[in-house]
Amino acid sequence: MKEIWTEIEINAPVSVVWNVLTDFLNYARWNPFIRRGTGTATVGSRLEFLIQPLGSNGIVFRPMVTRATVNEELRWVGHYRLPGLFDGEHVFLLGEIEQHRTRVVHRERLSGLLVPFLWKQYGKATERGFSAMNSALKEQVELVQKHKT
Repeated sequence: MKEIWTEIEINAPVSVVWNVLTDFLNYARWNPFIRRGTGTATVGSRLEFLIQPLGSNGIVFRPMVTRATVNEELRWVGHYRLPGLFDGEHVFLLGEIEQHRTRVVHRERLSGLLVPFLWKQYGKATERGFSAMNSALKEQVELVQKHKT
């Protein structure tokens, strides 16, 4: 098993972060890592994403939402081809630092037979993609927050 763990602090309330994070249709406007998204943040729903780590080709991924606690946690699980080959549990945890500041933990747990082989090829690019997504999320959320005030 491999894990990627990143986090960022955003100058906006948790609710604004949640709204931007779960608006998958607008990912194409701001997200440099998940270039396109569809679906809803409800448990059991199937999402569809075009994931494209920096410097690599994109892949369409169809994970299922396993947890969606509004303003707290979003979690989905997906598989490459068959379960057990390359499985990923993607997690966003949102926590209020103070009234208008939010900490976002963005992580993924990868498991399966292909992880050791694919990790060498994609691990660092994926981690850079998470960091780029975090920075873009911060920028987008703070822009939305600025227009609300």
